[in-house]
Amino acid sequence: MPATANAPSALRCAFAPTDVGLALVAADDAGIASVLLGDDATALRGELQRRFPAAHAIDDPRSIAGWVEAVAACLDHPRAAPSLPLAPRGTPFQQRVWQRLRAIPAGHTTTYAALARELGTAARAVGQACGANPIAVLIPCHRVLAQDGGLGGYRWGLARKRWLLTREGVALPPP
Repeated sequence: MPATANAPSALRCAFAPTDVGLALVAADDAGIASVLLGDDATALRGELQRRFPAAHAIDDPRSIAGWVEAVAACLDHPRAAPSLPLAPRGTPFQQRVWQRLRAIPAGHTTTYAALARELGTAARAVGQACGANPIAVLIPCHRVLAQDGGLGGYRWGLARKRWLLTREGVALPPP
């Protein structure tokens, strides 16, 4: 994602091991700017730097410990929807998509096409906004499926998407 005018200049960061993998939580004074999922801390740091090239990332688990604990709890128990200050950076269209995604409750899904109709745009545009989502699970793009009920895509891997949805009680066709 390219840098935006409202990009943070500094991000306080911490890692949390979760049932779905390693989570990198990054925040600034406005709130949580990013939650990235993966298996390797170095790769996650690299992704954070690519997403926020102008920001100085500071390992500071103490200052955001409460937020990191809440994110980890949400990842491990998806029906526990914490009320956290989210500060995702994106275009106005991406912000609209991400706001709509936050209204999808755990255990429910929608399709890229249904969201596109709702937002008056193309399914591909919705898919691109989901792919640009900087805050995994808390902005639940994993709850968006292809029109045929298939998983579609997921920035953090289809196995994670399947795992998250299954954990939320969504019945999916076998892989």
